[in-house]
Amino acid sequence: MPTPASGRGFLWLGLVLSSVCVALGSETQANSTTDALNILLIIVDDLRPSLGCYGDKLVRSPNIDQLASHSLLFQNAFAQQAVCAPSRVSFLTGRRPDTTRLYDFNSYWRVHAGNFSTIPQYFKENGYVTMSVGKVFHPGITSNHTDDSPYSWSFPPYHPSSEKYENTKTCRGPDGELHANLLCPVDVVDVPEGTLPDKQSTEQAVQLLEKMKTSASPFFLAVGYHKPHIPFRYPKEFQKLYPLENITLAPDSEVPDGLPPVAYNPWMDIRQREDVQALNISVPYGPIPVDFQRKIRQSYFASVSYLDTQVGHLLSALDDLQLANSTIVAFTSDHGWALGEHGEWAKYSNFDVATHVPLMFYVPGRTASLPEAGEKLFPYLDPFDSASELMEPGRQSMDLVELVSLFPTLAGLAGLQVPPRCPVPSFHVELCREGKNLLKHFRFRDLEEDPYLPGNPRELIAYSQYPRPADFPQWNSDKPSLKDIKIMGYSIRTIDYRYTVWVGFNPDEFLANFSDIHAGELYFVDSDPFQDHNMYNDSQGGDLFQLLMP
Repeated sequence: MPTPASGRGFLWLGLVLSSVCVALGSETQANSTTDALNILLIIVDDLRPSLGCYGDKLVRSPNIDQLASHSLLFQNAFAQQAVCAPSRVSFLTGRRPDTTRLYDFNSYWRVHAGNFSTIPQYFKENGYVTMSVGKVFHPGITSNHTDDSPYSWSFPPYHPSSEKYENTKTCRGPDGELHANLLCPVDVVDVPEGTLPDKQSTEQAVQLLEKMKTSASPFFLAVGYHKPHIPFRYPKEFQKLYPLENITLAPDSEVPDGLPPVAYNPWMDIRQREDVQALNISVPYGPIPVDFQRKIRQSYFASVSYLDTQVGHLLSALDDLQLANSTIVAFTSDHGWALGEHGEWAKYSNFDVATHVPLMFYVPGRTASLPEAGEKLFPYLDPFDSASELMEPGRQSMDLVELVSLFPTLAGLAGLQVPPRCPVPSFHVELCREGKNLLKHFRFRDLEEDPYLPGNPRELIAYSQYPRPADFPQWNSDKPSLKDIKIMGYSIRTIDYRYTVWVGFNPDEFLANFSDIHAGELYFVDSDPFQDHNMYNDSQGGDLFQLLMP
């Protein structure tokens, strides 16, 4: 029986479907291809590669692992800035943060930087019906309070009604009272509206797939999931998958001796939660008590398994509707999330734990054989079923890639003309891309070959950056407003090392001064995989960095 929330959702759906009919009439004329592949783009909030398909032995993610078994999986994909709005605007426009000029949450790129086209806008202009469910663009001024409508979407995006309760007092504490906690396992029937945002998003996405099955136009459906973003508000039964006695601490839970203060993020949003406030943790370095660290890690992993069930239901519906043989599925995250590594929590840094993201593409007939009649590629898998075996990824690439490559790669896989490379500068150019096209990785000669695709990874570089208001951690170090940015940390990640230089930055002119070096970091991946031993002072300083900048 539908809950009151889902009743409102279906009212929204009725309005949407009437809009689809109008959109189909106009956009079918613009699209002359009848066999174009659909796109299902799944974007997860704050998901690091803590997944079985990325080698995590603890986390139960059978449905995402199943997707990976039919996909090309990139082992070394990196975001361009480890915070929600700047990262999403970056990869949805195919431009780096220095081009979108969005480093915070306070501006709309079309007004502030340039009228840059987006991935869904490009597909819409090429005859696709484009739909947004959940958190795709970051809400607020960074997407003009409209999720970039009407540019990007064929009709207004859907947001689940229950997301307004995410940061309210809905977490029952040991005292029996409701709190706004970081750790928030819930009994779903007891929460407002009797549902959770990601459950609502899955329901709406499935309804849209059902409608689009009979449409004459191809579709582009973007589904954005909230979890594992804080607060960790998820069905409490998922805690059972991760007994506290099985939860270990981060392998490097101490703040490294050689870490420059400017590189440290003081995780202020974590500290604002009532259960964390009660711990009376010192600012900026903490540490969080060990037993609470385990509880944070437990709830993060439980949130990932909850997310996995939603992805599973969505992909199972794609199968049931016989759309799996005509739909590309791309799966990624806006950035990672530190779980105690370097004594840090949350994102807001240039470390791998904050910038390393999952990235995989299922392309029917290319990354996997087309399903035969009656065959299911994506049957729903229950993470509580201990008998389920870990599925190995299908094809894998070890090459370093960036999220700004999502735009040209999806265009190329769909058979559209790949947008040209951007000139420098490109503020006046509406359609271009700063990321590489990854299409070459999908040219498989023999499915029996080594699943790790060959290449020369030492030729590849991933760039990230993060702003700071001061040389030492302070209240706004995690999320400084543009006017307060005084330092920009530019980071290079290669297969061998991560190299970061923190330089002076003028927010009025959007200019970095590479002769004004505040600090540096150099970590060698093979000998220091967790990036704990800073070798910058033994290197040539910032000179090499300037040579490697794009």
